[in-house]
Amino acid sequence: MNLVLADSNDLVRVGLRSVISSKLDVNVVGEAKSNDELMEIVRSFDTDVVLIDFTSPGFDIDIVNKIRSRNDKVEILALTPEQSAQTLVDALKAGVTSYVKKDCSIPEILDAVCETGKRNKFFCGQILETIQEANLDVDEINFKDFSCDPVLISKREQEIITMIAEGYTNAQIADKLFLSAHTVNTHRKNIMSKLGVKNTAGIVMYAVKSNLISPNKFLFTAEGE
Repeated sequence: MNLVLADSNDLVRVGLRSVISSKLDVNVVGEAKSNDELMEIVRSFDTDVVLIDFTSPGFDIDIVNKIRSRNDKVEILALTPEQSAQTLVDALKAGVTSYVKKDCSIPEILDAVCETGKRNKFFCGQILETIQEANLDVDEINFKDFSCDPVLISKREQEIITMIAEGYTNAQIADKLFLSAHTVNTHRKNIMSKLGVKNTAGIVMYAVKSNLISPNKFLFTAEGE
């Protein structure tokens, strides 16, 4: 397996290289401290897996999509500090294969490297807990529709997103906004399409991330799913 380490922290990269090289049959072909360095390495070397903290300085989530667009055979293993469910969804949409946290045990990180190299998805226990709490199904995330284009949400759609996130049903939203239930359902479908989500949980996460509602109102309903 040819592996690239991508993290702006020198100590992190040194530690990962030392542990991985001593425990696994892995060839670390390069180390990157920024998006530009990472792209140059991927262009120059046959790469199987990129182990990256896309939240560290010099990196962002867009680099994942750029790598996968160039070579979809490169598997991406994210290794970051604790992140929100929305960040996790964004990462998976961008093309991250596996996701573990930096405070995971060394054996768990090594397992993640091995499984990702086999083209399997691997999530540490803490990431799985985030997925379960957010009611996410990683196999249902609409990866193909991901793009870097901005999401344009109308004022009416923002109103409906807010009310969905606060737990209102389609009928209640229709009554409050003086709309038909059919119109509200159409808005809901359009919203999910724009956001690239499959259920109400995804709409709620967008509402929290966009500060349309307070996180303490983080509610999930089955209406309309």
